Amino acid sequence: MRDLAQMPPADGGPTRWFSWRRGQRHRPGLQFLVSTGRHHGAESLEEARVLLALDFAGDLIDVVSQPLKLRFQTAQRHREHTPDFLAVTRSGTWLIDVRPRELVRSEDLESFAATAEVALVCGWRYMVAAEWRTHVLAALDAFSAQRRQLGDPLGLRPALLVSAGQGLSFGELVDTTPFPPVARAQLLHLLWHRRLGADLGGPFGDASLVVSPGGPGR
Repeated sequence: MRDLAQMPPADGGPTRWFSWRRGQRHRPGLQFLVSTGRHHGAESLEEARVLLALDFAGDLIDVVSQPLKLRFQTAQRHREHTPDFLAVTRSGTWLIDVRPRELVRSEDLESFAATAEVALVCGWRYMVAAEWRTHVLAALDAFSAQRRQLGDPLGLRPALLVSAGQGLSFGELVDTTPFPPVARAQLLHLLWHRRLGADLGGPFGDASLVVSPGGPGR
């Protein structure tokens, strides 16, 4: 276990491969992350959402899907469990399981407990992504539409960054420019890359306050 913590994540890969077949109930796929510049596997839409949230969080260095397989003993029998992600961030390493709350069974709780013990031995942190606030997912989806490289041929960003220090809402900021549709795309790009901030405690929209984390013009 302790040796496992010393293995560079990039040297590993999925311990099981993603399958596609007719009639399956989950939707596997690949999610591109700006933080790593690569596509990462996800076995379901829920897992893809976790990858998107990790990418937005800003501290992500690398992530491995299906990073390891655990074999452990319960009171009744031997069990196996494969955590969904190992995420390396600038503030620490996270071992992550993804399971919607309504689908968690007693056997899953045993697996989560065993995985938490492994994370503790390795000096990692552990979490189960089981439930989302719906409006947060909608906001992340909107921000992510402009997460890739985006040019600024009209030179709108400097003015938007300055105006964000005046306590304006998203819609008001858009209207300070002569090109509102383009300004929306630029603002979403700045929000994704955290050059601007917004309160995600409620649904995001034109009335949401946008702030400059470093103060006016920064």
